[in-house]
Amino acid sequence: MDAPPAAGLGLKPEHFDEALRASQPGMWFEAHPENYMVDGGPRLAWLEAVRQRHPLSLHGVSLSLAGEAPPDAAHLRRLAALARRLQPARVSDHLAWSRSGGRYLPDLLPFPRTTQALHRIAAHVQQVQDALGLSIAVENPSHYLHLPGHAWDEIEFLETLARRTGCALLLDINNVHVSAHNLGYDAAAWLDRFPVALVSEVHLAGHTQDPQLGAALLVDSHDAPVAPEVWALYRRFIARAGPVPTLIERDGNVPAFAELLRERSIAADVLRSVGRVAEGTPTCNEVPA
Repeated sequence: MDAPPAAGLGLKPEHFDEALRASQPGMWFEAHPENYMVDGGPRLAWLEAVRQRHPLSLHGVSLSLAGEAPPDAAHLRRLAALARRLQPARVSDHLAWSRSGGRYLPDLLPFPRTTQALHRIAAHVQQVQDALGLSIAVENPSHYLHLPGHAWDEIEFLETLARRTGCALLLDINNVHVSAHNLGYDAAAWLDRFPVALVSEVHLAGHTQDPQLGAALLVDSHDAPVAPEVWALYRRFIARAGPVPTLIERDGNVPAFAELLRERSIAADVLRSVGRVAEGTPTCNEVPA
């Protein structure tokens, strides 16, 4: 069961019952697989119950695709087992690293975009896809400082990675806004260059100001509502791309389920409005005489 081009929510334990009962048209959910890579138990049983009602995506945070070492073999086996069990609509992870010397670090860390890194990450993506038996999506990261050593433009790096491996791209528009603010470039211009044909999912989330530097540095915190600037970028992208499955993420200061539904309804309205425009717009061969 594939997720339609509709709006969904990140799945949180405190919303288990409400998510199971959700009946909004097009509703889908996304879960972090690391919380469910077990052989049984109540949480996995509940996730399977949700999967029977709604399309589900798995969004990982620990494959460490950009790391020096290949994805951890034991972790990959557990992820593959969960994917076989749940048959998710999509599986995704981040263009970042979080593992070194057998130790996992609690962050998604940057790397220099070199040709060597491109070859390494492509090999890691292919290893994951071979283990899962499906294509994954790779998310653009948030940036906080100018990292030396880049040989590739970020969009060109992502596009080349996707075309070499057959993976899709997960476009996090909050990450675009945060990165553009922190590094001093135009988020709208960056977004206008992004290859829409390779995007399988869009993420929307909130951010906060750094507690010490204030507005000079934005943090991709996922603990606030989607900002007006991010909604504006989202509308701009969807107007060009057409309807793309869109997720509202909230990982901290998680509000009531009804508040998340309100944000989801904004994204759903954007997707529906673009769909209606597309349905009512004649193609070059259908222009009335």
